[in-house]
Amino acid sequence: MFRRHADREFRDAQLAGQAMLQMHATWPTPDFTGPAAEPAPPAHSGGIEEVPDFPPPDLRVPSRHEVEGLMMRWEQPLVIDGEVRECPQCGAYRDWVVFSMRDDTIWLRCRAGHNTAEPRLDPAWYNRNSGPVDHFHPTLDDGLRHLGH
Repeated sequence: MFRRHADREFRDAQLAGQAMLQMHATWPTPDFTGPAAEPAPPAHSGGIEEVPDFPPPDLRVPSRHEVEGLMMRWEQPLVIDGEVRECPQCGAYRDWVVFSMRDDTIWLRCRAGHNTAEPRLDPAWYNRNSGPVDHFHPTLDDGLRHLGH
């Protein structure tokens, strides 16, 4: 008994919704006039209007392809494919600096200064695990000093 009543209410709501959609479909479109007055062409005869740079050059940051690479600290043990990554020279397994280079390679640097390529990581992994870029450094040593290495 209650089921039929609920079905009837649902069907009535569907019919009301369809009637509303049909009503909106039959409304006439507004009569839009053309755009307001067209701006006057620029006075110079080049045909291309010069637009000021936005944002100004002093507020722009370099793009990813204008820098040699990105770096971040990785203090906990680095686990890749289920194994803890160790430095092949000194055996360190934590406190890494991870570099994502312009050529899409990932390099690891241990606290002792040993650099090792890590082919199992890629820039997508780096982007997922790094935070926003907070500083740009002119040299590698400045960047390492900023990260505490």
